[in-house]
Amino acid sequence: MRVRKAVIPAAGLGTRFLPATKATPKEMLPIVDTPTIQYIIKEAVDSGIEDILIITGRTKRAIEDHFDKAYELETELEKSGKTDLLKIAQDISNMANIHYVRQQEAKGLGHAIHCAKSFVGNEPFAVLLGDDIVKSDVPCLKQMIDVYDKYQASILGVQTVSPDDISKYGAVAASEVSERIHKVSGLVEKPKKEEAPSNMAILGRYIITPKIFECIEKTGKGAGGEIQLTDALRLLCDYEDMYAYDFIGRRYDVGSKMGFLEATVEYALSRDDLAGEFMQYLKKIVK
Repeated sequence: MRVRKAVIPAAGLGTRFLPATKATPKEMLPIVDTPTIQYIIKEAVDSGIEDILIITGRTKRAIEDHFDKAYELETELEKSGKTDLLKIAQDISNMANIHYVRQQEAKGLGHAIHCAKSFVGNEPFAVLLGDDIVKSDVPCLKQMIDVYDKYQASILGVQTVSPDDISKYGAVAASEVSERIHKVSGLVEKPKKEEAPSNMAILGRYIITPKIFECIEKTGKGAGGEIQLTDALRLLCDYEDMYAYDFIGRRYDVGSKMGFLEATVEYALSRDDLAGEFMQYLKKIVK
């Protein structure tokens, strides 16, 4: 069965970006001029995903408004003859079939994913976390779907991080089976450096079989007193094969201020309409 659905958890409060996120969803903070969640959705669409479910919360109406049709804006742009801007606005609302469900309580990522049970049904599905943006020639999720098509098993998107950073992520215990592909034997959520099974960190991209919902239902509270997806995946690993794929691409942790700044600068420098002038500005201020 092919992967055609994706889930994007977007119910977090974004406290690391206060005060900007007091009234604005962190997923709507722009990298240059595009909300972070739009990059995530574009990756999913470019990977062949047909339907996307966004898990939201009470303060996230701006996400729904952004991907909805904006009649007044489009009318004004059309009257003004601003056809380029009109196309940008229309393309956003036509990106994908986007659905929404609210996570009524902040019980963790595992609980958020469980909110997608009815949407997913009995199909494998992708999960893309909004804190991770990946810049690559082949979309990160497309790379993982290709691996799924070969192994027909859950796939975790990983990269190697420094030992000092592994405590920020889920870490995998795995053995290499081919280039960039590892068979998973265990997972640990946010381990201490000295207790980590490896420095391979799960970085916000997953393809998961539907049995995960049964595993989430059996998973108690874990790190931070929340239902952790990593704990449910560890249980899933007892039932089914699971693989970690070391994806190709530059990954930005836009959930951190430093990662957000890095993404903003590097995305700006990759744009033909900004790169030259922006580079001159950087050269002027960086001495």
